[in-house]
Amino acid sequence: MLDVLDPPAVREWARRSAQALGAARAQIDALNVYPIPDGDTGTNLHLTLLAAADALDALPDTADHDATWRALAHGALLGARGNSGVIVSQALRGLAEVLRTAEGRAADLRTGLARAAELATAAVSRPVEGTVLSVLATAASAVRDLPGDLAAIAAKAAEEARVALARTTAQLDVLARNGVVDAGAAGLVIILETLVDVVTGVHGRHEVPAPARPVIREDDEDAHGYEVMYLLDAPSVDRLREELDALGDSLVIVGGDGLWNVHVHVADAGAAVEAGLAAGRPHRIRITYLGGRPHVTGGRGVVAVAAGAGLAALFRESGAVVVTREPGTSPPLAAVLAAIREAGSEVAVLPNDAAVRSVAAAAAEIAREEGTVVGVLPTLASVQGLAALAVHDPARRFDDDVLAMAEAAAHTRHGHVWVANREAMTSAGVCHPGDVLGVVDGDVALIGTDLREVTQDVVRRLVSASSELVTLVTGGETGEGLAEAVRDLLALERPDVEVVAYAGGQGGYPLLIGVE
Repeated sequence: MLDVLDPPAVREWARRSAQALGAARAQIDALNVYPIPDGDTGTNLHLTLLAAADALDALPDTADHDATWRALAHGALLGARGNSGVIVSQALRGLAEVLRTAEGRAADLRTGLARAAELATAAVSRPVEGTVLSVLATAASAVRDLPGDLAAIAAKAAEEARVALARTTAQLDVLARNGVVDAGAAGLVIILETLVDVVTGVHGRHEVPAPARPVIREDDEDAHGYEVMYLLDAPSVDRLREELDALGDSLVIVGGDGLWNVHVHVADAGAAVEAGLAAGRPHRIRITYLGGRPHVTGGRGVVAVAAGAGLAALFRESGAVVVTREPGTSPPLAAVLAAIREAGSEVAVLPNDAAVRSVAAAAAEIAREEGTVVGVLPTLASVQGLAALAVHDPARRFDDDVLAMAEAAAHTRHGHVWVANREAMTSAGVCHPGDVLGVVDGDVALIGTDLREVTQDVVRRLVSASSELVTLVTGGETGEGLAEAVRDLLALERPDVEVVAYAGGQGGYPLLIGVE
């Protein structure tokens, strides 16, 4: 019998909860009819607690209360899956807020459960009775003023949670129609009962109430089409919460301290991701198609993102579906997704800029859920995209074609020149307005005053003994003069290297340079 929920006990609780949820996963999945009848709540809760347990296992044995509870909350936040998993991760965060600075005694657990219920409810845009939220609130309320030791508090919370679980059937029409309890709440009860096992040392059975009748999962014609989840680095999510609440339902945003886990059901997955891009940096984007039969066209295709009419024309002439963007900006996710849908059932995407890759990856996730096979290539510059497209062969197996294109891009060094419009610190030092910057493989390598001289110096740095082809993409009249300067240089220093030039028309960059 434990008097204190110390770090070893927290580790054991997390691991046993993950194991218990794993054992009950199929039964909990069978209950899942709300908010979406997708039958995966048990799986999602299992994965959420497994992530929390793994985070604790990564700590040294000497980790104190603070480190232990922080790891539990952080692991659950990063690994949270589905609506219920995200809510439970926030409940664990609430417990951690209290218990990481406390001894872990009975009074601390009472306060921690109250904070868990408070945070979990606040994370949901539209709380509903008959769910994991109401069961958690009942458990917290039942022990708020209860005297007794740690075991008594844990046991009472679990007991009242199971009673509240039985009530959920009558609290939601969809649960009553199917004769089931709420799936997420069933998982929460197991987590609380496992805490009792750890505190008392007596390991009981954790039963999942079976459906009272066969569950019929009918498609909801009014349901939104996608579940969108992502981690988000952002200082605040207040505006994001408003935007996503207007876009869809089942909105849950949990976390804090600059890291958030976002979950929402929407008709337009692209808009949900774009809202995240506007708020901060979304990553680990997961998009699940919830129903219906999206149309996927046949054939093999390539999507290329281009900045400039000339570049767009070059990519189109090579057979790509083109998404245009303004220099220095990313294209709308909806535009990239539409291009993928147009391109075919097997599509290679060329972002051609580091900043565009996240948008391309998000569009690819949505397209994959719709049945399209998509590969996003790591092209960081337009010249790498041109090199990749040059070896594209629709007669090859898709995986082999993507590999060949990726290798062509990887073997293409890239650079460009541009004129600074403000003072800034660069990897080559401080630049001032009017300075000419020479960029080599994404980094500012030199700062000068003469466009021609800087361009020739960039080319010298890019060209090696094994170089065979230099591709130049000009922007405006200045770019044409720079292309001639490169030709003159290579005619003298490397006459064995072939030079090709195209009118790209891109703004901001007089000359783009690729070396294969």
